[in-house]
Amino acid sequence: MDEPESALSFTGCLALLTVLFELVGSGTAQVILSTHSALLAALPGADILEIGGWGMRTATWSELDLVQNWRAFLGEPEAFLRHLVD
Repeated sequence: MDEPESALSFTGCLALLTVLFELVGSGTAQVILSTHSALLAALPGADILEIGGWGMRTATWSELDLVQNWRAFLGEPEAFLRHLVD
């Protein structure tokens, strides 16, 4: 799947995460997913590959650039937003 979250709300992403978890947990399916969603990247048991300027690497969820960036933004949105109006 290529960015299936693009048209989904937060609640919709949670519902999709539930479906993916059940699908993979059934033992009858495998999912390959590209995403910019920290929520979908949190799929329990997922093997995560992150692609960036360094190439491709294995990462844990908390090591992902997108997770670290969201944490930084949510922790201090003013630090990011002030650059938009300068």
